[in-house]
Amino acid sequence: MPTPDESPLPATTGSPESPEDAAVKHRDAAAGSDVPATRRRRLLTILVGLTAVVLVLDQATKAWALTSLDGARREVLGDWLGLQLVFNPGAALSIATGMTWVLTLVAIGVVVVVARAARRIGSTMWAVALGLLLGGALGNLVDRLFRSPGVARGHVIDFIAYADWFVGNVADIAIVVAAGLIVLTVLRGVRIDGTRETEDSGDAAATPAAAPRGGASDA
Repeated sequence: MPTPDESPLPATTGSPESPEDAAVKHRDAAAGSDVPATRRRRLLTILVGLTAVVLVLDQATKAWALTSLDGARREVLGDWLGLQLVFNPGAALSIATGMTWVLTLVAIGVVVVVARAARRIGSTMWAVALGLLLGGALGNLVDRLFRSPGVARGHVIDFIAYADWFVGNVADIAIVVAAGLIVLTVLRGVRIDGTRETEDSGDAAATPAAAPRGGASDA
């Protein structure tokens, strides 16, 4: 029976938390944690600014190509790089030329996904990558929505000829650079909210397993 100076230990319920459970809780908390407002605004400014720069530059160069180029190729760096006006109804490398409306829906989907992901932005590299990706997607989406032959069936203006491989535009360059940055960022273990994959494993390893309550064994 406990003395007046002693208090009984509180009853324990449930099983002790394992390191794996602790890691899951930490990951969920990190995913839902709020990035400081000033940092979030700065990163969103980078993302939106890059999106606007890519979109304006893409549409301006396409307008120039329409007035200055034709179907004949103009050499810039010999056979390696040239300028040639092409109306592309498909994707890069002239893939899916008969599915323009499907590519329009895909582009709209990319824009929606990037816009939703931007709400969790916490990494500068992710802000740059998503800004380039969104600007490139919008640049080609504008062509598909508003250029001839009709809404959602418009042909994308391409004019940068890479050897005899394919003809692209500024939006395509932005998308390719964005893809490379995303791959690099993922390989570094940086999530879109700025946390790192290594933080979870490190915290899990540092969390000791809770010892069960009860008397010590006399074995």
